[in-house]
Amino acid sequence: MVALFGAVIAVITALTLISTDQSKSARLSIFLPAAIFSIGFIQSRSKFCLAYGLAGTFNLGKLGQVSKVASLQDRKADRKTAVLILLKSLALAAVITAVFYALPL
Repeated sequence: MVALFGAVIAVITALTLISTDQSKSARLSIFLPAAIFSIGFIQSRSKFCLAYGLAGTFNLGKLGQVSKVASLQDRKADRKTAVLILLKSLALAAVITAVFYALPL
């Protein structure tokens, strides 16, 4: 759902920027919606929640029932995975932004 929301906001932002004849540097504002899309997309592909990983928690039961990861080693591994997801997401958002910026529109 996060990826879909980010994609919709990115498309609306892109269409608005193009249709209102904004300066080329204004195209960089697509980064934030692209990042929202990227985070949702990479999380869904990884089947891992960025927020839970950073917080050292998990939810494998009832919705809203959050538990702490007991092992320090497991928390470190989860945080490492979460940081990798964040870095991949920001890289994807940067590529999307660069492509949109470079388009000859």
